[in-house]
Amino acid sequence: MTELADRLREIVGDAHVLPGEPRYERDVTGRFGGPAAVVARPGSCAEVAAVLAACTAAGIAVVPQGGNTGLVGGGVPRGGEVVLSLARLTAIETLDPVARQITVGAGVTPATLAAALRGSSLALGVDFGARDAATLGGMVATDAGGAQVLRHGTMRARVAGLEAVLADGRVLRRLSGLPKDNAGYDLPQLLVGSEGTLAVITAVRLALVDAPHRPIAALIGMRSIGAAVDLVAGARRMLPGLQAAEVFDDAALEIVMGHLALPQPLAERHAVYVLVETDDDVDALAAALGDAGDVVVADDTARRQTLWRYREALNPAVNAAGIPHKLDVSVPLPAMAAFAAEARAAVESLGGTAILWGHLGDGNLHVNALGLPPEDERVDETVLALVAGHGGSISAEHGIGVAKRPYLGLTRTPEELSVMAAVKRALDPRSILNPGVLL
Repeated sequence: MTELADRLREIVGDAHVLPGEPRYERDVTGRFGGPAAVVARPGSCAEVAAVLAACTAAGIAVVPQGGNTGLVGGGVPRGGEVVLSLARLTAIETLDPVARQITVGAGVTPATLAAALRGSSLALGVDFGARDAATLGGMVATDAGGAQVLRHGTMRARVAGLEAVLADGRVLRRLSGLPKDNAGYDLPQLLVGSEGTLAVITAVRLALVDAPHRPIAALIGMRSIGAAVDLVAGARRMLPGLQAAEVFDDAALEIVMGHLALPQPLAERHAVYVLVETDDDVDALAAALGDAGDVVVADDTARRQTLWRYREALNPAVNAAGIPHKLDVSVPLPAMAAFAAEARAAVESLGGTAILWGHLGDGNLHVNALGLPPEDERVDETVLALVAGHGGSISAEHGIGVAKRPYLGLTRTPEELSVMAAVKRALDPRSILNPGVLL
């Protein structure tokens, strides 16, 4: 290891080979992590390639890491790996306004990209609360989603090309961004969602979307998740500009109000809250909401940001309250109400507290369980089995990581798992890249 560390210093410089420390070794939930051999911070694709070649030659595993905002243990070491931080890959190339595309380094954050696009009338089309820390390379590697999936899709829909490095240092580069290019396998799309197990993404060619013209947000109190699903289904028919439809329960509201000392946002407390954002006018929004009841509407930036704090601060609020079991799942929309009730009952039967929120437009619910030992897997097993029973997926947007690896067979067939393993062996035969994650 000493010899490898010396070689890494030759590649990236003494200042960018660091000893392990908590910000690289532990994820934001506090549930996952382990010691790193060293942390290497390359500043270019060529340096990434040289680092990977050196690690492969030494037989030392590598954990690629972006902003370390993951929630399933997929971007932190388990014990003795080299952490490969992509945080220094922050180049942003000139915007192509005709193609509506831009190429960025894997270490660029959504917030930095938004600042670079300001005034262009274009946007990424993927947004969530960790926009200041998450990196676009990591978002592609996990096929991140967020609030705007119902209108713009996940990161997969935003990828027009990729640059990535294989475990042995070979570089795959397809950054032309051609809308039509079916010459062989679509290797960039293969790497989307692969969680750093097949190659290390170093740059992304992004297909952009129209930025909202005049967004309007509304927070609505509802009696149940079933009623919330019906409300959003109607809103989608009536609001062409609907770009977000979020849901959270009263336990979630309680914990975020306590964490940020926020006031109660509506006149009364409700079982469920729906937060919608649209680029339509206020009259269209009012018509879509009908007689929904307890509602507050925000049509200026400051008030919209205030409403969004109740939703976007939920992850840090839950993490501050303890070490949670975080189960990011998706189920068919007609099954969401039944699944939510079953998941809550399952968590509570094991002695935990259930806190639910998610994305109503795409059936993605985040089941958070507090008050249970981090190593107690019973809640994971029970809730994910419920997901499979409803024909859902055990991961909607966070990825599999190490947290859900034992349960992948619940929603993937043996044949699918066999093909995944064959692809892994073909691209990373020595299992250097993120071993123990996903497969």
